[in-house]
Amino acid sequence: MILSSLPIWIVDILGSIIMIVLSFLCLLLVHELRNRDRNNVMWTYLLWVCFGLAGFAISRSAGHILKQILVMSGSSDVWNSIRPFSGAINTLMFVLVGSVTLFFERIWNVYQHISKDKQALQFAHEELLYLNQNLEDLVTQRSKALALSEQQYRRIFEVSRDMILVAKKDGSIVDLNPAGYDMLGCKASDTCPTQNGFQRFFADPADWKTLIDTIEKEGFISSYEINLQRSDGKTMRSLASGSMDKGSSDKEDTIHFLVKDIEQRKLIEEQIAQADKLASIGQLSAGIAHEINNPLGIILGYTQLMLRHAIPESERHHDLKTIEKHARNCKAIVEDLLNFARTSTSREDQTRIDEALENVLKFVQQHADLNHIKIDKDYDPSAPEMLLDEKKIKQVFMNLIMNATHAIGNTGTLSLSTRYIHATRQVFVSIEDTGHGIEKKNLSRIFDPFFTTKTTGEGTGLGLSVSYGIIKNHGGNILVESEAGKGSIFTVVLPVVSPGTRNKKDEKIHSDR
Repeated sequence: MILSSLPIWIVDILGSIIMIVLSFLCLLLVHELRNRDRNNVMWTYLLWVCFGLAGFAISRSAGHILKQILVMSGSSDVWNSIRPFSGAINTLMFVLVGSVTLFFERIWNVYQHISKDKQALQFAHEELLYLNQNLEDLVTQRSKALALSEQQYRRIFEVSRDMILVAKKDGSIVDLNPAGYDMLGCKASDTCPTQNGFQRFFADPADWKTLIDTIEKEGFISSYEINLQRSDGKTMRSLASGSMDKGSSDKEDTIHFLVKDIEQRKLIEEQIAQADKLASIGQLSAGIAHEINNPLGIILGYTQLMLRHAIPESERHHDLKTIEKHARNCKAIVEDLLNFARTSTSREDQTRIDEALENVLKFVQQHADLNHIKIDKDYDPSAPEMLLDEKKIKQVFMNLIMNATHAIGNTGTLSLSTRYIHATRQVFVSIEDTGHGIEKKNLSRIFDPFFTTKTTGEGTGLGLSVSYGIIKNHGGNILVESEAGKGSIFTVVLPVVSPGTRNKKDEKIHSDR
């Protein structure tokens, strides 16, 4: 019996001893690994598991060895009383291992959060270390970038040809660029803009209210047309754009304005519209003049026939003379209309423009009292001879000089000047007076036929319109600068056409035909 169970006894005893040895070897290995990295929760978990398994190995192996000893010695009753306690100890060891495993998931989640926080802290530590080591260089680089950005902004602010203005909601000016000072008619050293406020420069206060209301409602306004009243009293048409800049908690909101001067653009648009209008009126005038000219010729012809048979000094003769006089006046007006419409042919004479202007001035001095008017002359000797219809050009100068003397009145100055621009091959003839000037509302109408500011009987209103047609027929232009109460400047611009050039143009026209 003993021999037959000996192999089982040997296996049981040796297996128990080997189990204890292996469990303690595992425990020692894990303990060493944990000592190397005490922050690694995995080694802690394995250490507790190895403790449980070692306890289970000791309990089970000791129970098996004790069982074999008691059975071999014939004390089975003692084993039967001890066996429940051995089983309870084994169960407790398994409960310990299971508990460690069950709680490990929670410990693992906590460990992961701790690891992430540790990595974040490590990253922050490295960033702080880098910033601490390179703080001076970073501050230098940021300062250079900020200075460069400020310099670029300031350059745009300083060199912009448009007004850049920063103002508060009440209109008080915070900052204004040099172009803004020029547009408002102030010097850079003046304090008038910042003292008065931007709204004081609006010709119409309603424009400022509309501007502010729109910006507060929409946050911005784009290309709103306004009239600015300069410090010198002149009105300037402008386009204003603005946007709200929300300040920080300790700063007040500001409005950034960009204002463009469109006065010249508006004048050009008005000149183009005026030219189109005059061209249309010219076509209409030409048709009317031709239709009226024929009946007038017949009336004048029959009147002259009847005058041959009328008794001189008779009432009939006097009436016919009256009819002839007014018919000739009508015919002269019709001829002026034809000249304005540029339908009549022009002669071409070799003419020096300063001589033509001087001849007209001498004629006016002989037939009008100009002793009360001071005359200044400045002729450009470099102006070349030009191909012009001398008679019609003198008619233009006559109209302009007579208008100037009429505007001067009792006393003043009449300035005549010529200037030759070699680059553009143009001659500028300026006739300037210190008279009463032309109101702004009438500037766009002065070349209209029959428009005049003179009293009834002093003019037909065809002088400037005829002059305009003559100059346009010569390929030139008439420019006007005037301000009420300060006088006017009429500038005739004529292209210089040499005889050779004119002949080549004529040959080209004939060849095209």
